[in-house]
Amino acid sequence: MPAAIGHELVALLPRLRRFALVLCRSQPLADDLVQGACERALANAGSWTPGTRFDAWMFRILRNHWIDHLRRTKAEGMTEDVATQTQLIGDPGEGPILSKLVLSEVQQAIESLPQEQREVLVLVCAEDLSYREAADVLNVPIGTVMSRLARARKRLVELTAAA
Repeated sequence: MPAAIGHELVALLPRLRRFALVLCRSQPLADDLVQGACERALANAGSWTPGTRFDAWMFRILRNHWIDHLRRTKAEGMTEDVATQTQLIGDPGEGPILSKLVLSEVQQAIESLPQEQREVLVLVCAEDLSYREAADVLNVPIGTVMSRLARARKRLVELTAAA
């Protein structure tokens, strides 16, 4: 069964890494989380039901792995700030610099949201999960997803409109 999900898993890696970065805010830790989630998925491939959303199943595994990591380490802070990374390569022109500044402001606004709102925002807006799928991943009622998303969107508008 692991071979049956292998191709889907490889195609999903960039999205898993993006979600892991939202959860832990550390590139090395995000890579470790994705690797651990993939190992768990392959070890438990029989628990995935064909015909259901594979990405939602993997996001839930990744999130549960993150929660397990937090419980194990008893640490809720981050050890490395993604924004301080200097290995980024790009065009030194004015356009990309302005875009990076705007992106940085939006990233700061998103990071200022509570963890619960950030998770919902990424799953629904960036990963294109339905409210029901996000509720299943987060193990909360669908109304909670809608409420958290509405509060997150409202707060982002407030934070970015002032900029």
